[in-house]
Amino acid sequence: MRHRKRGRTLGRSSSHRKAMLQNMVASLLLTERETDEFDPNAPKVRGRIVTTLHKAKEVRPLVERCITIARKSMGARAAAAPFATTAKRGSDAWKAWRTSDQWKKWNAAIAPDVAARRRVFQILRDKAAVSILFSTVAPRFADRPGGYTRILRLATPRLGDAGPRAILEFVGVHDRSRRPARAPRPEFESEKRTVAS
Repeated sequence: MRHRKRGRTLGRSSSHRKAMLQNMVASLLLTERETDEFDPNAPKVRGRIVTTLHKAKEVRPLVERCITIARKSMGARAAAAPFATTAKRGSDAWKAWRTSDQWKKWNAAIAPDVAARRRVFQILRDKAAVSILFSTVAPRFADRPGGYTRILRLATPRLGDAGPRAILEFVGVHDRSRRPARAPRPEFESEKRTVAS
């Protein structure tokens, strides 16, 4: 019996399952990267991956947790900005800033952000995905308290084993707009005459 055992095993060992879920979260975040026309591995649609329904349901909490961690660290980055320097690393101005009190204040203010990045890296194990999460995805959801992703079932099953497929995507990117209000029904001359008489 599986009393109090959360999550699906997905037919994999625990290490394989953990690695697969990490890769899927990183894949979803990497679809948000800046690409050029010559990128051979450019995503077809930004902010979206297609997978099986059960895998999508397992990946979603990991994505939500990473975005929440990144969102909460945004205040630390904003607090550290006044103490930062624009000097090039290794220059004399940067070295002077590095030994000043400004650097100590910056270091104390930026520490929660660094801790959050390390915590997310511990989950994802992908530096590119972490940088995209903190620079692009988290600021987009700054005012949203949760529910950053959605799962949409696809009608056609996967070829080969007929597994149910689903789309896991970020909310706000591919939102459907509300259907516009219907245009008023046209009135014809014959209807106007019958109403008038």
